Amino acid sequence: MSNLRLNALHITHYKNVSSVEYRFDKPIHCFVGNNGKGKTNTLDAIYHLAMGRSYFSSINAHTIQHHEDFMRIEGHFVRGENNERISCQLKRKAPKVFIRNGKKYNRLSEHIGLLPTVMISPADVDLINEGSQTRRSFIDRLIGQADKVYLQELIQYQKTLQQRNALLKQMGRFDQNAHETLSIYNEKLVQHGTPIHKARLDYLAAFEPIFKKRYTTISKGNESVAIIYESQIKDDNFNTLLQAASTKDLQAQFTTVGIHKDDLAFRIDGYPIKKFGSQGQRKSFLIALKLAQFDMLKESTSVKPLLLLDDIFDKLDEQRVAEIINLVHESSFGQLFITDTNPERTAVVIKQTEQPFELHRL
Repeated sequence: MSNLRLNALHITHYKNVSSVEYRFDKPIHCFVGNNGKGKTNTLDAIYHLAMGRSYFSSINAHTIQHHEDFMRIEGHFVRGENNERISCQLKRKAPKVFIRNGKKYNRLSEHIGLLPTVMISPADVDLINEGSQTRRSFIDRLIGQADKVYLQELIQYQKTLQQRNALLKQMGRFDQNAHETLSIYNEKLVQHGTPIHKARLDYLAAFEPIFKKRYTTISKGNESVAIIYESQIKDDNFNTLLQAASTKDLQAQFTTVGIHKDDLAFRIDGYPIKKFGSQGQRKSFLIALKLAQFDMLKESTSVKPLLLLDDIFDKLDEQRVAEIINLVHESSFGQLFITDTNPERTAVVIKQTEQPFELHRL
């Protein structure tokens, strides 16, 4: 099992030539200070370097500070025996530039999985409250960090889907030529979508038992929880679904069936947790999801992922915080980064881990 460590982080905003630099030589690092001081942004910078995108927004410009035109993030990592210098350059109305050890990536997907990372944040409530796209993104990022083939199939599927949707918007009527053209895209969607569907099924089959074990540990409750993979695809019926939906697709001007419509149903005692779960049950559910993600990544990549905890001490009750700290105390965890508004509370809680830590006051 290899260790993953972040030794240094540099964040630079060029308009005002302002920059901040951190050195990390402890297992646990805590960013403390009042709201609005940049604690969450610092954690997000680490996540951005690991995953190639912000945790909180898919729009690059939202990552850049207001009244700034350009920013640069650089991190010095060690994975096993290899040093990795990763930098990201963001400029408004310009493509993102991602560089590894001085060499620019041709495709950002090549970077995913190099630095396994898990973030736990109050924003995770979107996994329960928002639409299916949020939950699909969760499972796609989870699998994609460990499986390059899956990631490439997903990229090709999305590309084909966009092309098919563009064709549907251009069609004024359904004729033989249109039917033949749609058939070509159908074949490509089936070609790339079928292995994606199978990978999701297999991964969730392995993921759910780990998730249930984590939930039981955190919640101390007797309720049963479940994650149900909901998909229109059954066995080998994908192509049949696409053909049957052709007329509907032409009317709607987009592809109405496929793995891009998949969803995850979160259940507690057989009922949707969104409607019937208490606040505490939802919190335990989300934390269990993320810790199970950590377990799966560690197993599939043979690397202890970085664990980022954003503002959880202020959002969770003492029991759940204590459970998380007990888990972090285990040797199975690697480097940990935390944000909090209360330095005294943070110090008291982290001391329970009996591991070296450092407070960074913002």
